[in-house]
Amino acid sequence: MELKATSMGKRLAQHPYHCVRLLAAGVEVSGDKHEYLIPFNQLLGVACKRGLVWGELEFMLPDDKVVRLHGTEWQETQRFHHYLQQAWQQWSREMSDVCCQVLNDLQTRIQTFEQQDRWLKRSELSAATASLHQQFSALPLPLERLSEFDNCRAQWQYCQQWLEQGEAALRQRNRVWTEQMLTQYRDFFVSIETTPLNRAQSEAVVNGEDALLVLAGAGSGKTSVLVARAGWLMTRKLAAPEQILLLAFGRQAAEEMNDRIRSRLGESAIQARTFHSLALHIIREGSNKQPVISKLESDAEARRALLIETWRQQCGEKKAQANGWRQWLRDELQWAVPEGHFWQDDALSQRLASRLERWVGLMRMHGGAQAAMIADAPDAIRDSFSKRIRLMAPLLKAWKGALKQEGAVDFSGLIHQAVAILEKGRFISPWKHILVDEFQDISPQRAALLTALRKQNSQTVLFSVGDDWQAIYRFSGAEMSLTTAFHHYFGEGDRCVLDTTYRFNDRIGEIANGFIQQNPHQLTKPLNSLVKGTKKAIALLPQEQLEPLLNKLSGYVKPDERVLLLARYHHLRPTTLLEKAKTRWPKLRLDFMTIHGSKGQQADVVILLGLQQGNEGFPAEARESVIEQGLLPQPEAFEDAEERRLAYVALTRARQQVWLLYDREQPSRFVEHFRKLGVPALRKA
Repeated sequence: MELKATSMGKRLAQHPYHCVRLLAAGVEVSGDKHEYLIPFNQLLGVACKRGLVWGELEFMLPDDKVVRLHGTEWQETQRFHHYLQQAWQQWSREMSDVCCQVLNDLQTRIQTFEQQDRWLKRSELSAATASLHQQFSALPLPLERLSEFDNCRAQWQYCQQWLEQGEAALRQRNRVWTEQMLTQYRDFFVSIETTPLNRAQSEAVVNGEDALLVLAGAGSGKTSVLVARAGWLMTRKLAAPEQILLLAFGRQAAEEMNDRIRSRLGESAIQARTFHSLALHIIREGSNKQPVISKLESDAEARRALLIETWRQQCGEKKAQANGWRQWLRDELQWAVPEGHFWQDDALSQRLASRLERWVGLMRMHGGAQAAMIADAPDAIRDSFSKRIRLMAPLLKAWKGALKQEGAVDFSGLIHQAVAILEKGRFISPWKHILVDEFQDISPQRAALLTALRKQNSQTVLFSVGDDWQAIYRFSGAEMSLTTAFHHYFGEGDRCVLDTTYRFNDRIGEIANGFIQQNPHQLTKPLNSLVKGTKKAIALLPQEQLEPLLNKLSGYVKPDERVLLLARYHHLRPTTLLEKAKTRWPKLRLDFMTIHGSKGQQADVVILLGLQQGNEGFPAEARESVIEQGLLPQPEAFEDAEERRLAYVALTRARQQVWLLYDREQPSRFVEHFRKLGVPALRKA
């Protein structure tokens, strides 16, 4: 059947289309130079209109497109429209039956998906959503028309609602399922640790996302959650013991975790490892090599002796080296450098030794050639960075030579080799679940190892606990953005927060939390205490009051309670007073540590020393070397961001009381911050 515009109508309309022909399942609109085929599966509606003389047909298409035919004789237009409507509606009814069957199947699949007895992942929601859209694209009717048909309307609305509210619906469904699990497995959550897990801990344990970050403040039970997670995986038959990998950042932490697993789970097949022992295992299993860890990694004295000896040799034999180092130490680090053979000065050498360790470690962690390091440095410092790298090159060469002579590898070399083996497919990961403690301390190199492991098995679940408020190891390569932008690096997943601390009282918590959250870049999270503290649970005190304070503490601190003295630097240790304390207050249990060394420790009373200004003060005023600026991630914009986190670590080691000792003549700028937060300043102990 065909409809054409009249000669007069065609001339007056001046329209590209003047003829329409009804096809088996569509219409063809054409003109002298144009033709447009409209299948019924694209047609949304047809309108028949009458002008002053002639008729008009409008064909509505998706995306608000309209194709019009003008200038047709009105009665013929009506008749063509009648036959077109009959053919189109008959075709539509037949196609609605096909759509009904597809939509019924989709509704059943959605309901089956939601009714599974497990955590439903965001990645699965994404896959299900993509599958729905793919099925919709295969429907014979335009999606805009599905609600017109009684046999499709309800199913279509159900699918639409699920798509529109998918993530919210998934969260609600997972909340309901979590509630069921906490009720059904109540005995597990009560008995898995020495004290029952709280709500936030239990919810973190059952969360089944592919990449989960558990943000856990000081004393909130991070290790308890890790142990419980391992127990949950086995209880629910989600993994065999040998499919669970626990990672800690130090040998002692790994051993403590293994002890807890054996005592709480009665399981020896799960072995917590350090990143370095994991790398060693991968190398041994994935190659014929049997690498040995260099003694330099465990012997700090030998390590520093090698670097200082090489440094002295270079300065003594090469004038250019000596001049370069003099300029570096004097101009950049602003050290007082003796005239003449400054490299023979023992005090200067000892001061430099720890920095040489750090710089060589950062260069080894980078792993690239000198040219690659220089190319990666920021443009603003590239020239000066290049000079520093050339000065450090002989020390790096000496380090590599010592490793070769020993027939061993260092920690950085281990991880580089392990990543290479994984990328070549020579080691297939047996682990379905990787559980990482203290995630805020992770470096890009360790992150690369985790990423390579997960590529071996796309189903591997990464469960990490950490606290960006305790990220204090940037100087050794840790990169906090790996925690704050966790899902950017490790994929779609979820984030949980442990909101209760079992260590310190609410007064210490109020000050510590307020102090750290003055930095707007820190992730915001609640950390509530179950214990009430007095206003003087944290107080400022002049540093000359240390001995009277210890004398006072000796009167009420119990013999089994610990008093921990903390300082920014080891040389601030009050050696004379501590020696005197052994006999003057023999029942006072005193320990001294640097704040970095106190990570993971706790005490009843903490005394923080050295709140003063200057290069040896706290916050530290020491300038960052150009070589550190080139090899470390860019520092945060907020002033003293990492030093604030260091102070937070110090405060949160205490269970009952914190004393902040400051220099009255040159007080640290932190003193004023604490005063504004309401910390009382006492004149004497």
